[in-house]
Amino acid sequence: MRELAEWDSFYLIVGAAAGALIGLQFVVMTLIAARPKSVGKEVADAFATPTTIHFAVAFLLSAVVRVPWKEVTSAAFCWGLIGLIGIVYSAVVVNRMRKQDSYKPVFEDWLFHGILPLLSYVILTISAFYAGSYAHEALFGVGAGTLLLLFIGIHNAWDTVTYNVFTLPSPAIEKKVATSDTDGSADGE
Repeated sequence: MRELAEWDSFYLIVGAAAGALIGLQFVVMTLIAARPKSVGKEVADAFATPTTIHFAVAFLLSAVVRVPWKEVTSAAFCWGLIGLIGIVYSAVVVNRMRKQDSYKPVFEDWLFHGILPLLSYVILTISAFYAGSYAHEALFGVGAGTLLLLFIGIHNAWDTVTYNVFTLPSPAIEKKVATSDTDGSADGE
């Protein structure tokens, strides 16, 4: 189908980026897991897992649109289903953010973990409904939703890294504080 063929390069780039970033997210989480102080599974479920899910959905959407469909409505059914599942998942994430008590989310967290992912999944769902009549415009909606998920994932992954590196104390500092507490010495003595 001509409309889908015109999007090949876009989804090759987005799909490759999403795939690479999924791998990088696993590397980052492995490195962070080596830190002695853990904030808990509830925080990971609310903030880390959705980031990987958004990368995976961008990757999946890139694959769905690259399938040689006979008509755009078949692809639209798939991305509409992904959008509906994403809407439900967004509600689950917001609920997890509210229930966890290890970290108090700020506006930026609500925006990038709740509002923008929900918007992306709503765009996907709406685009699916209009694909039969407005295929060209619907494909722009899918592209926007997919790219938004990729950028949300990039932001959230970076936010996780900077929080763990610059906000939580480093293992060396924690060890030094623990040592000075047990032997009665202070820095510089």
